[in-house]
Amino acid sequence: MAETIKKKRKKEPDGFDRFNRVSNTANVLLNVMFILMALVCIIPVLLVIAISLSAEASITEYGYHLIPKIISFEGYEYLAKQSTLIIRALGISLFVTIVGTVLGILLTTLMGYVLSRPGYKLNGFLTMVVFIPMVFNGGLVSTYFITSQFLNLKDSVWALILPLAVSSFNVVICRTFFKTTVPEELIESAKMDGARQFTIFFRIVLPISLPVLATIGLFLCFAYWNDWYQSMLYVDDQRLYSLQALLNAIMTNVNMLAQNAAAMGASMADTVANMPKEAARMAIVVVIVLPIACAYPFFQKYFISGLTVGAVKG
Repeated sequence: MAETIKKKRKKEPDGFDRFNRVSNTANVLLNVMFILMALVCIIPVLLVIAISLSAEASITEYGYHLIPKIISFEGYEYLAKQSTLIIRALGISLFVTIVGTVLGILLTTLMGYVLSRPGYKLNGFLTMVVFIPMVFNGGLVSTYFITSQFLNLKDSVWALILPLAVSSFNVVICRTFFKTTVPEELIESAKMDGARQFTIFFRIVLPISLPVLATIGLFLCFAYWNDWYQSMLYVDDQRLYSLQALLNAIMTNVNMLAQNAAAMGASMADTVANMPKEAARMAIVVVIVLPIACAYPFFQKYFISGLTVGAVKG
């Protein structure tokens, strides 16, 4: 009997480990909860894909289903007819996303590093300059005037890049990271060896700051890829439309034609009636989401590796 009690005590965790125990019932409930949460995220995506692969007639007759009643590629065929415009817009989106992400990371980390230096005389003033836009917005009129008139960026690809390059929120994240994670002794040692500030930043600070670089990179990449608002404001030339702006315009035209079919001639009304309206809308969503969804796991891999490689070991 005593040996049995000793064996049970050996299996039980000691010290603080006993507070981290999860009972079997709680473990099952947590797993069920996470599975339900995953389904809540996955099922809408599967439904969108299923609708994009459904025939317009089956959607009208049977409604939305996770498994298409009649499989058809009408929505994608409709987008394929706009292939020339879509390929050009895809190139614009890729250029804006890549250049904007790199430029945004460079500017954001430079500002965050400057504000993290305790001996910088303008630290308090510039911190307030960065913090105030997080609370008060300058408004659309002033933003539009500065971007289009003062900076003369209208109908320019830079109008899609520069307004989103620097965010006060990202600067504060970088400032906090540099201030709490980068050892001050390391910077002082580099200064004693004769290194200048740019040398310290690019050769010492950035290599050990991979987690914050990956985080800011993710934020900027998603912001640039999903943006269509800048194109609507500052771009009139359709050759400079991003993919999201172009597909939004296509979807708007589809909705407009569907709503005004009765006012058109008989032939035009028949054409609109045969258009894959719902399937085209969902195909547009798939075309926009699929590239960034495929790229996210690669970003996540570098983000996780940055958490370990970028750690400072004392």
